[in-house]
Amino acid sequence: MSIYSTGPLQLGAVRTYPLASRKSKVNVADFAKSPAANVSISKFLDSLPNFLAAEDLRQLLGAVQRARAGKKAILWGIGGHVIKVGLGPILVDLMEHGFVSGIAMNGAALIHDFEIAIAGNTSEDVDAGINAGQFGMARETGELLNEIAKNAASSGIGYGEAAGQFLTSSSAKARYASSSVVAAAHRRRLPVTVHLAIGADIPHMHPAADGAALGAATYHDFRLFCALVKSMHPGGVYMNWGSAVLLPEIFLKAVSVVRNLGLPLRPITTANFDFIQHYRPLQNVVKRPTLSAGKRHGVESKGYAITGHHELLMPLVAAALALGWPKRSPKKNKK
Repeated sequence: MSIYSTGPLQLGAVRTYPLASRKSKVNVADFAKSPAANVSISKFLDSLPNFLAAEDLRQLLGAVQRARAGKKAILWGIGGHVIKVGLGPILVDLMEHGFVSGIAMNGAALIHDFEIAIAGNTSEDVDAGINAGQFGMARETGELLNEIAKNAASSGIGYGEAAGQFLTSSSAKARYASSSVVAAAHRRRLPVTVHLAIGADIPHMHPAADGAALGAATYHDFRLFCALVKSMHPGGVYMNWGSAVLLPEIFLKAVSVVRNLGLPLRPITTANFDFIQHYRPLQNVVKRPTLSAGKRHGVESKGYAITGHHELLMPLVAAALALGWPKRSPKKNKK
């Protein structure tokens, strides 16, 4: 016999109701469909379940398709990892299909894109070079990227535009420029903005570095990026790929500038793609810029966090967009 003064509750009087009368979050109509052998990408995408990240992806890409159809800004923020895992050709193809209005990149992304264009390779072994003080000391990278910054400052243009000018010029002898995002964007007159944290990138260690020039070039690009963010109103999209700190901070400040100047900047759609969801992208890209302030044009702003590896997700996203997927209006988010 139990020594406790309280005994188990008797459940005989508990009231129940028919299962069929209950509203449920999950229905077989929303389940994944098993893809057949040799299924097309379009059919594969249609087979995804209508839940969680799959439904978020469907809604996000629906917003991108609407932005393109409505000639609204579609902005891409990219970190260095996006370039060095070989996704440059995917971004170039997205430009060709009209899904890129502008690209913001951090200093690492510029470095990797530049080295690919010039040498066809990038991403040194840091562990192998750090003990001997050789890490980051490739001559051409330091000399030329610093020269580009000086040219930008003296010409009154941004770092991204100056880099595009150089890489598409005959003097650059960029044998692999066809794989360069910066060069491809420049040829199409698509703005590229480069956002530096001075001291964080390898060219800043070189004798050719000029802090004033670097600052002028990247500050020009910050103000240009603010103008690009302004062009998102209403119905534009911003997607952050692989920048955990710098670009989320830049985006939030640009949002604040635009709203300070009197533009509501809504509705907008934002998304963070990364294999780990960090604090700043979640707050400064997904949540804060899309905080509810009521509907505008019948639509609310919305932010999405899609978790996964860039080298898998970006080709999937690009294929879906090129196919015009989703064909139907996205459903409401499932909890």
